[in-house]
Amino acid sequence: MVEGTEVPVVPGRTAWDGNRPPSAALIGDCVHCGFCLPACPTYSLWQEEMDSPRGRIQLMELGYQTPALSSEMVSHFDSCLGCMACVTACPSGVRYDLLLQETKAQIERNFKRRLSDRVFRSLIFALFPHPGRLRALVPLLVMQRRLHLAGLVPRRFRRLHAMAALSPPVRISAAWRTLAAVTPASGPRRGTVAILQGCVQRVFFAGVNQATIDVLAAEGYEVHAPGAPRCCGSLQQHTGYEEDARACARETVAAFDRYDTVVVNAAGCGSGMKEYGHLIGDGAFAARVKDVHEFLAGIEPRAVRHPLPMRAVYHDACHLAHAQGIREQPRALLAGIPGLELLSPAEADMCCGSAGVYNLLEPKAAGELGRRKAANLLATGADAVISANPGCSIQVSRYMYPPLPVHHPIELLARSVRGERV
Repeated sequence: MVEGTEVPVVPGRTAWDGNRPPSAALIGDCVHCGFCLPACPTYSLWQEEMDSPRGRIQLMELGYQTPALSSEMVSHFDSCLGCMACVTACPSGVRYDLLLQETKAQIERNFKRRLSDRVFRSLIFALFPHPGRLRALVPLLVMQRRLHLAGLVPRRFRRLHAMAALSPPVRISAAWRTLAAVTPASGPRRGTVAILQGCVQRVFFAGVNQATIDVLAAEGYEVHAPGAPRCCGSLQQHTGYEEDARACARETVAAFDRYDTVVVNAAGCGSGMKEYGHLIGDGAFAARVKDVHEFLAGIEPRAVRHPLPMRAVYHDACHLAHAQGIREQPRALLAGIPGLELLSPAEADMCCGSAGVYNLLEPKAAGELGRRKAANLLATGADAVISANPGCSIQVSRYMYPPLPVHHPIELLARSVRGERV
């Protein structure tokens, strides 16, 4: 189903409205085999059936038989990270990803949250998808880190405490860095690509965007970096704010419509943009979206890779490995860097707890998963962590002690191409 598709519902007898409720056909694909259980982070934490994918699918079905959503039902959906590990694990090919998106959108339309919850969610989406507002916040974040003010937020305000504790280190100059609108190819031109700057990425991880441009240019591509859109809509889409997500998606399509290839270096953004066929009915545009590792792995390397001696552990971002099915491409690119020893952690497929804004909305569960992931990464004895998603990088940095540097794969590839040391 695509935008605007309606299905018949019986008013007053179902919790779902007629605007794309969770598909009964997709619900019926689940045979309740249980293969999803060990893959699910929340089931792993709590061993509760309703906090597993098959349990949540049962609740989706129950929504057709009950006149209204209850707080308890909503809590089980809210506790889901949307990591899609269950999609990878499912032998029946159940599209839990689409079911969850449809359900979350229904919840935001048809369930009245507590005032404090509504206010906090409004704060998140009034801030994070707006790079201009994030940049204005950076001086305060710098001051907060220098004066160690995050610890002053009382823990009873658990969400605000989590937001303060998760603020990433960033220099003011880096946050305000402007990318060249067009970067010429190095040597004979192989083609033209455009990159998504993103919202959080362009402010807190501007170096990743520059590294992406440098590598693509070194490989013979003219790189365009339009300032618009401010946000691709993935954060809103994965949280149930469907209309806001559609507005951002349409702006994104308008900004990139003239390009044959749109390269994305943030796993969550790439996942959301590849779902534009479902969100706004534009599957043709979605097909032009390529994760940067996916794109580079599909071409013959031209730029020389110089040695980069280090031992690093690779963290699989859920929206890259599970949602996009991109696992081997980043590893293959990293394996092409001389001197780089790539390690793998235990429970590599388990979510780190970031999951978009999950670590802000559900900080207790996110904290348990973050500490678990950090312990597994540190246990490898690596000198550094490699992560291809800004949320994951912030999350694992929050819980690693002793701290390790966290790099995006494209940053290491750029340093190798430039002949730099880490």
